[in-house]
Amino acid sequence: MLASPQKLFPMLILRLLERELDQHVPQGLRVAREFSVKLAERQRPEPDLMPAQASAFRELDQTWFPPEVVELAVEVVSPESEIRDRERKPQLYARAGVRFFWRIEQDGNDAVLYEYEKDPASPSGDYGRPTIHRGTLKTSVPVKLEFDLTDILHR
Repeated sequence: MLASPQKLFPMLILRLLERELDQHVPQGLRVAREFSVKLAERQRPEPDLMPAQASAFRELDQTWFPPEVVELAVEVVSPESEIRDRERKPQLYARAGVRFFWRIEQDGNDAVLYEYEKDPASPSGDYGRPTIHRGTLKTSVPVKLEFDLTDILHR
């Protein structure tokens, strides 16, 4: 099976976000890119980016992290992953105990970031309603960040 061509938007927004996260993650965290989180025996999604506890980076041949070391799972939506990224992955990450989830979507040349946090009052353990960031991402948990989400093509 042939892979779909990579779109420019996911590549550029991931590069930008990875650079920002690398510069601002709190001490004790490291950023992993496209690395498995073992949620169950046959359930190992690979978030596009994830700040995880530095102590989880143990061996060069390891292939996954347990969900309890993941501080944030980040997914950039593409047409091929839209339903999984919007519906299934937030449910899986939340129920596995990942406290924060960000979903990023393209809106013209801009990025829109949906910031989720686990809702402690949710009987199912799901995320609450997202905070939607347009124009500028400004957040303080789990990483203090503030940067421009506009005109990703020319940044």
